[in-house]
Amino acid sequence: MRRNLVGFVLLAGLGAGGLTAWQARAPALGREPRFPQLTLETLTDQQRPLGEKIMKISSVGLAGPYNPMIRSPEMAQRMYDLLDYLRWHTSVPTRLNEFAILITGRLWRSQVEWYAHHPLALKAGLSEEVAADLKANRRPRGMKPDEEAVYDFCMELSTKHAVSDETFARAKAVLGEQGVVDLTALTGTYVTVAMLLSMAEEGVPPGKEPPFKPGEP
Repeated sequence: MRRNLVGFVLLAGLGAGGLTAWQARAPALGREPRFPQLTLETLTDQQRPLGEKIMKISSVGLAGPYNPMIRSPEMAQRMYDLLDYLRWHTSVPTRLNEFAILITGRLWRSQVEWYAHHPLALKAGLSEEVAADLKANRRPRGMKPDEEAVYDFCMELSTKHAVSDETFARAKAVLGEQGVVDLTALTGTYVTVAMLLSMAEEGVPPGKEPPFKPGEP
């Protein structure tokens, strides 16, 4: 059942009609969407095989990040396979994996990444306090030691473009060598997801409040 959420940032809890609502979302500032919403019927022969896979497992159909991504079908297939590993087969525990995705989403102020993964992180065991501090752009209080190791690793790698020996050693002690590599790949991949969403001007579903308000840091 978990694979029913596989993919980039599939939106948990959209409920019945979620795909229709997403597709009907007004373009930013009243402009035409940068990428008109694709449907299975409008896909090319090259796009259709992946599109059919997406339709079988995605709660948002071809909407969200799939809509711009599938414009490059070979890249999309490779990313789809990578995300399948990074979400469901990684060596990083789910709580820490979702925490790392939130860290990346917060650094990018990615409305869709935070909207999608905040409830998943809480469900996996991340505390409300840690998530709230991260959302407020503060170093979270009350982190567990393994969460501190992941936070410092992701923040250093993303903001300093390097990881200190001490931070690397703590992350390795928590995750092992494979876990450090998987965590790095996860962080970089969700930067790509955030870029796709930003470039395509994708937002949260209509009627939902964006997590990050204008003027907030």
